[in-house]
Amino acid sequence: MIYIISTIVVLAVLIFVHEFGHFSMAKLFRVYVLEFSLGFGPKLFSFKKNETEYKISAIPFGGYVKLLGEEDDDVPVELEEFSFPKKTTFQKIMIVLGGPLFNFIFAAIFFSIVFLKGVAILQPYIGEVQKNMPAYSAGLQKGDKIIAINNKSIKTWDDIPKVIKNFQGDILTIQVLRNNKILTFKLKPIIKEYKNIFGETKKRYFIGIVADTSKVKIVHLNPFQALVKGFSETYRWTKLTVLSIIKLIERIVPFSSLGGPILIGQIAGESAKQGVFNFLYFLAVISVNLGVLNLVPFPVLDGGRIVILLIEKIRGKEFDINKLELIHKIGFSILIMLMVFVFYNDILRILHNR
Repeated sequence: MIYIISTIVVLAVLIFVHEFGHFSMAKLFRVYVLEFSLGFGPKLFSFKKNETEYKISAIPFGGYVKLLGEEDDDVPVELEEFSFPKKTTFQKIMIVLGGPLFNFIFAAIFFSIVFLKGVAILQPYIGEVQKNMPAYSAGLQKGDKIIAINNKSIKTWDDIPKVIKNFQGDILTIQVLRNNKILTFKLKPIIKEYKNIFGETKKRYFIGIVADTSKVKIVHLNPFQALVKGFSETYRWTKLTVLSIIKLIERIVPFSSLGGPILIGQIAGESAKQGVFNFLYFLAVISVNLGVLNLVPFPVLDGGRIVILLIEKIRGKEFDINKLELIHKIGFSILIMLMVFVFYNDILRILHNR
């Protein structure tokens, strides 16, 4: 039951945030929103306030806002100033961009809430020294705390690979704290191959040490620090999502790795079991993914609509409505096929794990 509830919460919140972004931007630029729908297809529930009909529809995988004049409807003369076509290109783009933009803002806020609880910082203690590696030969031991490399102060475990990389294979002078004594060792890193998160074979400098994952310090942030780190984390996940899309196009990451609502539901359920902060973090990550994916320049997605608006601005005239409808129909068909494919992947993944 927790998986079903978690899936409903994730989809409902993220769809609402995205569509509320479009809605808010439309209101900002004085465009009438005729419909605000969570879901597609047959209407399950609705109410009307002012010019907007708010509704929940039967198919939960998405949502939309319908703007006055957006679908080439006949707009009364007295309402033309409130129609989408009468707005400048910049205003139109901002209305379209509102959905992804709110996804990123939402993610940053939820990351910030998580970070208010505290940030786990891995301390620079050695948990294992690998045999036949430079650190082993030099005499480093499990339990040593690395405090400096080539006079560069080491505060966290993440500082270590950064400093090693900066010296590009030069001999390193490493200072460690052992039994309340500072000891100094010299060693030369070696280049080894490794697999990155996308499965690509890369090379980098190694000295042969593994972190002691039990040595974690919880750093408590004030609201401003948490907010700054929240936006930083949003940027990190945005960059990772963009790279993932590029790797998919390059066929480095297999399409079989794509997941859909079923996989989202499984992960949401597991994160919900682990506590509210884990669930909020997962929500933020999915919100970033949704924001990035919607900016892909593909028909029916927000990115595709922005490209069309820019092309119209350059051409000095709008596209023929019939051609636009054809483009959107083709794009929608491809999107449906992609959804079927990720559902298929989800089902195969479930059967494989049994």
